[in-house]
Amino acid sequence: MTGPVVNGPVAILIGPPGAGKSTVGPLLAARLGTPFVETDDQVEATAGKPVGDIFIEDGEAAFRALEREAVARAVALEGRVVALGGGAILDPATQRLLAGQPVVYLATGFAAAAKRVGMDTPRPLLIRNPRATLRELLEQRLPIYEKLARITVTTDGRDPGEIADDVAAQIAGREAP
Repeated sequence: MTGPVVNGPVAILIGPPGAGKSTVGPLLAARLGTPFVETDDQVEATAGKPVGDIFIEDGEAAFRALEREAVARAVALEGRVVALGGGAILDPATQRLLAGQPVVYLATGFAAAAKRVGMDTPRPLLIRNPRATLRELLEQRLPIYEKLARITVTTDGRDPGEIADDVAAQIAGREAP
């Protein structure tokens, strides 16, 4: 399948940690015949260190500033599937930037997110009490994810390929005359 001619990204994936953005994104990009960009990768390239190290050594504010810049650069790219870090949507400037964009919310519940993040992998905001923190993050971010989404796809109990197929079909459906 060849991607459509667009100004800006074909899809911008948002969702909490463990929603599947990093896994589904490349699969979706392959189905649409477009490149994949992950803003956390861009932040790491700019900083020269992993996201977790940025949080620990430089603080969350420094990370969020780098993330805001990475999101702005990624959203300016044409014809790509872009995956944002789970907290990128908290920034009001990023929310304004995403308005009217092809935002896809990969929705996941607490149990599935907790299982996927493994609670033992290095997630900067899950360093203290991981289960309680993840629950707080989901509750805080859910209204923003829902507000920004043009397409919402539930990921719980689903194979990443099936999710990518679902998103691709919905994108194609939105482009049909």
